[in-house]
Amino acid sequence: MREKIIELQNITKTYDNGFTAVSDFNLYVKRGEFITFLGPSGCGKTTTLRMIAGFELPTEGKILLNGKDIANLPPYERPINTVFQRYALFPHMNIYENIAFGLRQKKMSEDVIKKKVKKVLELVDLEGFEKRSVATLSGGQQQRIAIARAVVNEPEILLLDEPLGALDLKMRKEMQLELKEMHERLGITFIYVTHDQEEALTMSDTIVVMSKGKIQQIGTPEDIYNEPKNAFVADFIGESNIFNGIMTGKLKARFGGGEFECVDDIEEGTLITAVVRPEDVIITTPQEGTIRGTVTSVIFKGIHYEIVVESGKNEMVIQSVRAPKVGEYVGMKVDPDNIHIMIAEDNTNYFMVDINSDHRLEFNGKILDTSVTKIIKGSRRLENGSIADSAGEVIDPQRTKISAAIHPRNIQMTDDISAGNVDGYISNLIYKGDHYSYVIHTDLDQDFIADDEYLWNMGDHVGLIMPVDKMTFKLVRK
Repeated sequence: MREKIIELQNITKTYDNGFTAVSDFNLYVKRGEFITFLGPSGCGKTTTLRMIAGFELPTEGKILLNGKDIANLPPYERPINTVFQRYALFPHMNIYENIAFGLRQKKMSEDVIKKKVKKVLELVDLEGFEKRSVATLSGGQQQRIAIARAVVNEPEILLLDEPLGALDLKMRKEMQLELKEMHERLGITFIYVTHDQEEALTMSDTIVVMSKGKIQQIGTPEDIYNEPKNAFVADFIGESNIFNGIMTGKLKARFGGGEFECVDDIEEGTLITAVVRPEDVIITTPQEGTIRGTVTSVIFKGIHYEIVVESGKNEMVIQSVRAPKVGEYVGMKVDPDNIHIMIAEDNTNYFMVDINSDHRLEFNGKILDTSVTKIIKGSRRLENGSIADSAGEVIDPQRTKISAAIHPRNIQMTDDISAGNVDGYISNLIYKGDHYSYVIHTDLDQDFIADDEYLWNMGDHVGLIMPVDKMTFKLVRK
């Protein structure tokens, strides 16, 4: 078993404005491993990479390199090099001088520099290019030079921050394979950052899926794809049909309008999320199908057809080499091994509410149509106008807050921003079979989850109407 080369223990990064980019991050990387941080923009993957490199300092936690804490060590004292999306090559230097730059800073002899530069140019298949200007190179060649300049210093760890992002699709696919081969030849540890799931699945030994500054799942590409731990991972990695459902018996689950046999032994009556990959759905005759529906779309994708079938309120996306016709009524079934069942997540939204001087509740500067005496069981107003809890202790508005909770299905989304209790921008959406689950990022630096049967667009500015009678409350004293 390979030894750990780097370990991140309880890493948190909070900026001066109060925004937490990375929260309680725990991970170890084995020597020689190719590990990828994968997630959407803003999930904290680049911030984590920059803390490993030394360009950012963690607010909390330790970064151990070979067992030694380097969290406060400057970048130039770490045996780590970074390759960025923008290659940062020196335009006034030729290829040889670009690669030799770091070695000259270390005051190595010209003979040693020459041997090392020659070696890495062979590694990146650019031998004989020494005198060429970097301006004459293609994007893929410049990317190789950036990698050569990093590895010529013989770092223990190479960090790569979306290095293929500036390349076209064909070149990106070629470079994925080249990077994987290069990693195998070098034998050093690669830590890679990308939002591209194909890159992660193609190159990585291990993938770390991130969202909102936290790790969602760590595993091999096969584990991440076939056994996602939650709906976010299932939706982000590959294409998925995701349905809310319930266990109806032993190895039986109801979702998407039908009852399916499955292999996940979860207690009957448990609310679940079921994940079915499009390639695992079998189109049959209506009589043979576990569920039935009408084909609403057929698109040729080159190696398969992408088919959408509407079944009641649900939609099923299918990938198949054979295509029915639009309007055709078909059956659908899925083998038990191809149904992945997860216990439903608690998506309840929790947020803090203020008590004003009149003992009414305020959230986001707006008065809620209720009061402390209505929501706190046993509380009462005293003769002097103050409020006491059920134990008779006076509630001090300056030292007390209310924790409020509301389920996503009880939040109404509206394009009338002023009508909402709070407003924000849609940062993520997942289709759950008969509704969409939205993540709305607000100016309060808090995300809210809301369910809606209608399709909104990513980035839409929406108001969230949260009825007081759908909220639950809890007294919190400071």
